[in-house]
Amino acid sequence: MLVDSHCHLDFPDFASELDAVMTRARDARVGICVSIGTRMDGFARVREIAEHFPDVWCSVGIHPHEAAKELLAAPDALIEATQHPKVVGIGETGLDYYYEHSPRAQQVANFRTHIAAARQTGLPLIVHTRDAEDETIAILSDEVAKGRFSGLVHCFTGTKRLAEAALELGFYISASGIATFKKSDELRAVLKEIPLTRLLVETDSPYLAPMPMRGKRNEPAFVRHTAAALAALRGISERELEDATTENFLRLFTKVVPPR
Repeated sequence: MLVDSHCHLDFPDFASELDAVMTRARDARVGICVSIGTRMDGFARVREIAEHFPDVWCSVGIHPHEAAKELLAAPDALIEATQHPKVVGIGETGLDYYYEHSPRAQQVANFRTHIAAARQTGLPLIVHTRDAEDETIAILSDEVAKGRFSGLVHCFTGTKRLAEAALELGFYISASGIATFKKSDELRAVLKEIPLTRLLVETDSPYLAPMPMRGKRNEPAFVRHTAAALAALRGISERELEDATTENFLRLFTKVVPPR
């Protein structure tokens, strides 16, 4: 079994054929998908999809792009949402200084509020970071000093420094289809050195379809291509990569009940 640890099944791209998308995922032996929350005002739909499919779980959170529209004064709304049995993570949250769709100060404030929710609930934090490595490392380090929490850096495209900092803090690293792109040699060099016990795989679908599906709308079934590329990169069998990343996921996302 493979796990797609990060997808967006509530996005309009999937609306007309969600059942077919999930059937293809199962046919590709993708046994678990985590559909990620990006807005509180859209969370009901995320939760509804997780309720509908036994192999779909979800997270609750506000993407840094949305921080200006949904600035949280406290973690209470996030914590309340996690009472639902299908809500297994906090986020995605973090910092995006590439697009800066929201002011940096509001991104930082929401990031810290999500961290508080992760700490209080014990659920893993799902971190998005782009063009903000120094700030991300500083905030995570500062917050871990206040009290431990678990998490992962999703869709990792960062430097060796970011990877080492995340691993030192006890975080996991999740690789997306970007790892298969022709121009991703530097990224592959970093991913090759990530301990196998800390590696996850994801699609971030409907975006970032891996080779050889590049240019198509991404979907959970395609996580198999990323896993195969990572296995080849590391010189191990696809089965070994599959088993390791699934075990890692279940160790981190402790609320998920694996299929029998």
